[in-house]
Amino acid sequence: MAGSRMKLELSKVVQGRCRLGQLKEIGRMGQHSLDIPGCLLYSHLGTVPHLTQDTLHTLSSLPTVTQVTLSNIAEHQEVLDEFKGGFKTFAGLHDTVLYCSLHDSAAHRPTGHTTNKTVSVWGSGGRIELTVAKFMALQRMVQPDWYQAMADGETWQTGTSRKRVRKSVDRSLAHLDECLLVHQKSQELDGVSVFGVVEGGDILEERLRSARETAKRPVAGFCLDGFQTGAMDQALRSQLIAAVTEELPEDKPRLLQGVGRPDEVLACVEAGVDLFEGFFPFQATERGCALCFRFDVTPDPESAVADEGRHAAGETQPNGDLNCDDQTHMTRFEMDLKDKRHQDDFRPLVEGCGCYCCRNHQRAYVHHLLVTNELLAGVLLMMHNTSHYHSFFRAVREALANDKMDLLRRRVLGTLTE
Repeated sequence: MAGSRMKLELSKVVQGRCRLGQLKEIGRMGQHSLDIPGCLLYSHLGTVPHLTQDTLHTLSSLPTVTQVTLSNIAEHQEVLDEFKGGFKTFAGLHDTVLYCSLHDSAAHRPTGHTTNKTVSVWGSGGRIELTVAKFMALQRMVQPDWYQAMADGETWQTGTSRKRVRKSVDRSLAHLDECLLVHQKSQELDGVSVFGVVEGGDILEERLRSARETAKRPVAGFCLDGFQTGAMDQALRSQLIAAVTEELPEDKPRLLQGVGRPDEVLACVEAGVDLFEGFFPFQATERGCALCFRFDVTPDPESAVADEGRHAAGETQPNGDLNCDDQTHMTRFEMDLKDKRHQDDFRPLVEGCGCYCCRNHQRAYVHHLLVTNELLAGVLLMMHNTSHYHSFFRAVREALANDKMDLLRRRVLGTLTE
């Protein structure tokens, strides 16, 4: 079986769907583990945007899994083929598990370029068409610890016809079978895990068919595709994910693609999702924003008094729109540090945050860096946003362990009164 070493151990299941546990024996040597619900470390070509490896590792409790995408790697195929040492060595990555996905969820990708035999990825040089043979050749060059099988993921748009959705499911299953056949014959991919992709758009019957058929294949886990922000109403997404996870084996992880907003993460955890991509901090950083949402469920009384004072002064009004379905727009979970009101604000980005930026700098300084287009702005924001976001996932796990998911949801949405 592809990826038979990977093991999911659940310590608790809340309300039949929220899963708390650990993904064990991941990586070629099986020496790593990942807590669930959890988040992958987002990267461009193996590097977290704006950060060097040394800067990155000043942050604590980073995920053990780094995500790279073929959309970024495919145009460097000739270099990797000549290097022959695998992408981890090429990029200088050490002591991490490498997960290779097809697309970058933080980047826009045009639709309408799939065929029965190919899918397209979009790099800096434009469109690259991949057959299963080319896709698997890239996997042999990258030598990831696990990867997402090739799939037709172009049915997420509202109004996609039932016929087109059915074709997407059929194509994805055919691609998966071909990938597994090549994988099992590839010595370079020995010990590498394969995740099958569940498609089906917004049609329940096709989602269930895709889940059931994918679960019959020897895969290590599942990618839930086509649920990204903007693809469908949040209530429908939760309903479809809950139905899909009912069809998937309990002992294999479910990775959701394209969802990163905190309120959506919580809804999807409650629908049975285990793993998420980590692109949301990068998107906030690119907007010149700092993540500033609260996720403490046992608040400090002194901070509560301070919050009340700031609210009375009009400082805690949400930036952005909670219901915004466009990933390029600021959400209410962020603070726009380009705003002039921060030019003489000498507080840290988030009171009580222990990241390097919040311990050493003020909102006014980051505002100055942004308006003067200094590269340090992206570095400091990415350090804070990465730390804040992964701390949020730690809070999700603690809330599940202590039966406080309802309190956490209300805190994140800003409806929990002190």
